Amino acid sequence: MSTLRVTAEVLTVHEHPNADALELAQVGLYRAVVAKGAYRTGDAAVYIPEQAVLPPGLIEELGLTGRLAGGEADRVKAVRLRGELSQGIVCRPTALAGLDLAHAAAEGTDFAELLGITKWVPPVPPTMNGEVEPAAALLPWVDIENIQRYPDIFAPGEPVVLTEKLHGSACLLTYVADEGRAYVSSKGFGAKSLALKEDPRNLYWRAVRGHGVAEVAARLCDRLGATRVGVFGEVYGAGVQDLAYGADGRRETLGYAAFDVSAEIDGTVRWLDAAELLAGELPLVPRLYAGPYDIDRVREFASGRETVSGRALHLREGVVVRPAVERYSAVTGGRAIAKAVSPAYLTRKGGTEYE
Repeated sequence: MSTLRVTAEVLTVHEHPNADALELAQVGLYRAVVAKGAYRTGDAAVYIPEQAVLPPGLIEELGLTGRLAGGEADRVKAVRLRGELSQGIVCRPTALAGLDLAHAAAEGTDFAELLGITKWVPPVPPTMNGEVEPAAALLPWVDIENIQRYPDIFAPGEPVVLTEKLHGSACLLTYVADEGRAYVSSKGFGAKSLALKEDPRNLYWRAVRGHGVAEVAARLCDRLGATRVGVFGEVYGAGVQDLAYGADGRRETLGYAAFDVSAEIDGTVRWLDAAELLAGELPLVPRLYAGPYDIDRVREFASGRETVSGRALHLREGVVVRPAVERYSAVTGGRAIAKAVSPAYLTRKGGTEYE
């Protein structure tokens, strides 16, 4: 999940092809449906992204009572309005009246706290929960930004790799050499430096034990001369999320696919190529493309049918974009990594969004 920032943005306004009273306000590569004439190209307004949870007063002010997602009808979600995908909300809240939004856009000011907007936290089903313990040595996963919000993470023509983004639950495993043990966690618990105590009923421990992930990490740690090795994978199947890829999370056919590796070597934590290090050792997320970066090509690969099962059983969630050679990004302030999500996935009916 990407980070939540509610910022002022300079808009580009486009015609809505199917509605005379509506237009499309563009932020990055996102487009949000707005009332015709409300904004002009070059105007600044506040952009509230998907997965934002709005307070009741702001919902009422924006005329969105009963129109947002979630049990409390307070969460921003992608929708189609007169056939066009609308992602996020463009507005000028009265709480910011009198502020120079163009200046705020240039400064990158985050208005989330001021507006009472919070980030939606997915629920945790019992099979993904469990008793936890402190794990300061755990190597955490990172939030991945959406390429549509930050299209400048990669330069046109830069060599990149696209892997399929799976709709499951992230499983974090860290093997610590001097302790000779592995810590297992979820993305949410891992962000708090908490590990799940071993439990044969727990989803992540079942996946780790079923695929020998700890043993693979231990061998890799020795091979790299590392102090710690983190193996990050997606656990998937029926009972995990609504997209199952032909696997069953309630039985031995629980799916697992590794997508990243990090290692602490000589005191420095580095991100390494999972495909290069884990091929033949663990199941891997499918690699869909390797070549020059082109946003249209990324969008093309983000949509379509899944390739995990080999049977194209259902739609694809999207893709993850990485540089061919790991590097720092000034745009993200960390790893150069991003995701692109399928519009069909965003607007599907009855989808689950657990941690």
